[in-house]
Amino acid sequence: MTTLRFKKIDIEAYEPGKSSINKFEKIIKLSANESALGISPKAKKVISNRNLNLSRYPDGKSKKLRGQLAKKFKCDQNKIICGAGSDEIIQMLCQLFLNSKDEVIVPQFSFLMYRIYAKIIGAKVIFAKEKNYKISISEILKKVTKKTKIVFLANPNNPTGTYLDEFELTELRDKLKKNVLLVVDDAYADYMRDSHYKSGLDLFRSKPNVFILRTFSKIYGLASLRIGWGYGDKKIIKNLNLIKPPFNLNTLAQQTAVESLKDTNFIYRSIKHNSVYARKIKKFLEKYNIMSNKVSANFLLLDFTKCKFKAKYFNKKLITKGIILRSTEYGYKIKNMMRLTIGSKTDCLKFMRAVEGIFHKWKMF
Repeated sequence: MTTLRFKKIDIEAYEPGKSSINKFEKIIKLSANESALGISPKAKKVISNRNLNLSRYPDGKSKKLRGQLAKKFKCDQNKIICGAGSDEIIQMLCQLFLNSKDEVIVPQFSFLMYRIYAKIIGAKVIFAKEKNYKISISEILKKVTKKTKIVFLANPNNPTGTYLDEFELTELRDKLKKNVLLVVDDAYADYMRDSHYKSGLDLFRSKPNVFILRTFSKIYGLASLRIGWGYGDKKIIKNLNLIKPPFNLNTLAQQTAVESLKDTNFIYRSIKHNSVYARKIKKFLEKYNIMSNKVSANFLLLDFTKCKFKAKYFNKKLITKGIILRSTEYGYKIKNMMRLTIGSKTDCLKFMRAVEGIFHKWKMF
């Protein structure tokens, strides 16, 4: 009998947050950092277009999308690559740069796919400690060795919501070895309102040893269509295109993304909504000693250290009310905390009423 043999992969598989609860037909999902306002009106028109020809293969080079990205962000379309979510681009970067026994540095608490794709290649993942849940430049630099090939980080960071300002991020690139690729994930950059913050794209678009990741899953609300893009040196892009599947981004995704980029009014409304309700919820939760990070992205990391309830208990109570938050204990390994996505106005108000109910019931006893 022939036994098939495959390599052993020592990873903890990615597990997304819950998206359903037994006995609830309709839930309030605040666990996946999805768009609070859904998708833009311009995107809806593309999706409802009955004349969209889906019997033909899509443009394998995503020319129109890359052209629209270059126009909006004032950058070179020849330094752009599009992928089925930024996940696919992370995977391709690992395939291009890493060999077995190479090293990749990631922050202690960071997007899980950085470590997963690196480990699949056989690289060693090195964790750099954070200080008060913020990425530490000094800790990253301490971990750099001759084997270091890539440093991955998201700014703002997921799941902590903390971020490096423009001076800190520039300092990190200046002090890193020139032959180490710095990958800056700008997934939540559109939400940032701090004058001292600059996105990776704004800071490093001309740096050959920095690669920028962007996504349409957050502020553009196109998570289901899986659209991401990367920006980097032309040599990197050329070689990534050798790895990229020939038709990785479908026609509907490409056309919807193009129209989403044009809808500046929708983007403005999304940013304003997030800013208002993130601050409102943060202030509201502080009344119950549930603390959180400074408002940055479209989520808050809730800290239950000073609260009367533990995060697990709070989570169980919310589930009984049909509300889902993201536990950070598994995968991220952060105890007694939860990540809350800023939802629609209705969802935010229902969440706050549910919290009031939990604490009011406790006072009655």
